[in-house]
Amino acid sequence: MIKVSMTLASLGVAALIPLTALAEGHASWQPDRPINIIVPWSAGGSTDQVTRVVAPILAEALGTDVVIVNQPGASGSIGTKAALDAPRDGYTWTANAVANNATYAVTGLIEGTSIEDYEIYLSVANVPVVSVNADSPYMDFAQLLEAMKTEGVTVGTAGVNSSGGMALAAIGEAAGGELAARMVTYDGGAPAVMAAASGEVAITTQLAVEQTEMIRAGRLRGLAVLSDQPLNVEGIDPIPPITDFIPDFKVAADYFGILIPTGAPDEVYATVEAIWTEKVATSPELMTYATDRGAVFAPSAGQDALDRAMPVITAEACARVTRGEAVVDPSEIGITCAAE
Repeated sequence: MIKVSMTLASLGVAALIPLTALAEGHASWQPDRPINIIVPWSAGGSTDQVTRVVAPILAEALGTDVVIVNQPGASGSIGTKAALDAPRDGYTWTANAVANNATYAVTGLIEGTSIEDYEIYLSVANVPVVSVNADSPYMDFAQLLEAMKTEGVTVGTAGVNSSGGMALAAIGEAAGGELAARMVTYDGGAPAVMAAASGEVAITTQLAVEQTEMIRAGRLRGLAVLSDQPLNVEGIDPIPPITDFIPDFKVAADYFGILIPTGAPDEVYATVEAIWTEKVATSPELMTYATDRGAVFAPSAGQDALDRAMPVITAEACARVTRGEAVVDPSEIGITCAAE
């Protein structure tokens, strides 16, 4: 875990006044004990990375310790449920790809939950990249896709509900059916990427932010980004969009952020939204992280965050139905899928 700490005395009165003003009529919340953020994936993955960038900003503005607790397992549902089961007092948060939290009920991993159980605060949008080990014989995505259709090549992901797992499923669907490729799951994106870099698996479909260092180091070779635009990151050759190979591939931005379960006092959410608007949305550290790792800098909070996230939430929930993976109809948690 990481512990980021800053005393109220070190902030000065001026640092708190704008947050009070931005709270729009709510009293500014001043926590009197540490805040836990449960990251339901292993250390080093995409959720863990961006949460560790944002945590010091929150700690400084709130004047308290922010403790990141990695609690991986079951495609992120174990740590997420722990956050939902904690007292709703504003001191236990979680972090994730927002579509995961919105769709755990659809796959039966957490019963009776939906995006309405959270207030959400988005930081970045991430894109998956299809990469192979540097020694792989596959030199472009078209060649690799043929192998994925006909051979039992191994693909490292953080599980079926992870961004990498969903990316692999989307590739199979867009390619016209089930792939022969075999998914190997890990407790997070970082170990899945390391497995591909070491040759333990042949491919990974995890997020760009989890792969860029290994690609820069020459241990992975990025063949396609799940986008309609090339991925351009300093120190890496441009990675072509998957639409160059599958023109009708459906692309939806995958938003990541912090989620605070509902039920806490209103001033908790108002204060965090004020901090998000004033501090996180202008953070040079978050901007640098996004630029260096191949993410999109996209902070938002409140209804704006939900509006941005709904396309990927709907896409992931309805894709589960299409692939026969849903145990709960998305309509039961307020998600409408287009008629077949």
